[in-house]
Amino acid sequence: MNRTADSDEREKLIRLGRAVIKTETEAIADLSERINDSFAAACRNILECRGRTVVIGMGKSGHIASKVAATFASTGTPAFFVHPGEASHGDLGMITKDDVVVALSNSGETDEIIALLPVIKRLNIPLITLTGNPDSTLAKAATINIDVSVKKEACPLGLAPTSSTTAALAMGDALAIALLEARGFDADDFALAHPGGVLGRRLLLHVHDIMHTGDEIPQVLEHTLLKDTLVVMTQKGLGTTAVVDEENRVLGIFTDGDVRRALDGDTDIHRTKICDLMTRNFKSIDKDRLAAEALAMMETCKINALPVVDSGNRLIGILNMHDLLRAKVV
Repeated sequence: MNRTADSDEREKLIRLGRAVIKTETEAIADLSERINDSFAAACRNILECRGRTVVIGMGKSGHIASKVAATFASTGTPAFFVHPGEASHGDLGMITKDDVVVALSNSGETDEIIALLPVIKRLNIPLITLTGNPDSTLAKAATINIDVSVKKEACPLGLAPTSSTTAALAMGDALAIALLEARGFDADDFALAHPGGVLGRRLLLHVHDIMHTGDEIPQVLEHTLLKDTLVVMTQKGLGTTAVVDEENRVLGIFTDGDVRRALDGDTDIHRTKICDLMTRNFKSIDKDRLAAEALAMMETCKINALPVVDSGNRLIGILNMHDLLRAKVV
């Protein structure tokens, strides 16, 4: 392939990709007008639900339904996905009279979902549908139908679900976030639902969870010689030591950087006391502060360690940047 042909192929691919984004963007923009009374009624039904929100869908709509259920569950709305094909073979038993069903179907004529309608009606539970055809069987059977129809699919053949699945996903997100706000679900609640994620660690992990305590704490008295201080720092391996008085109150801090600066001069390590070299204007933190706050303090002040003190400025722990890295707070 020559350069001209290669360039033409590149331009064609870029043009096609942009056309897809444009088509799907327009489809999502059209949804704005459908955030109406039906949307509000759907939210009310889910908010009033004493059980869980059961989300169903087949094929590509099933993939979107699974994601919508996961988003509901992670933002304060108890929910799970049920495959409608499996539902008719036993899984329908997971749906109770206290639940709400949310069904996704672009055509509104998905056989596997329509087959479940008699059971849903018998349970007398709300059925919320997201369909691309408000005159479909599913839409007419619904307690509330939300129109997620699109003018066209982004697929040039008009066959592969593209704009329609994107629209359904966006509407599912709109429901989830509206419910989140209505429930007063906040960042702490989100963290509790995501304890293994970065946000969870940032909002749940406290300084006392990861700080060094007891014999792990590098500390010396204020009149300790520099040579003995270096021994303590080497043994503890945290790149710093706290300098304390007889009552264990922190008077200063001495770091690896301070060691280098001291040795660059003519400091006599055998005669110089640590109180003459320590940093007196130091930063410290309370054990009950979030580890993320410790990280912010370290980054702002450009330091790598913090003494952890109680209300009387007594030393109870040491925290350094490596601890935050290991805890994946960074």
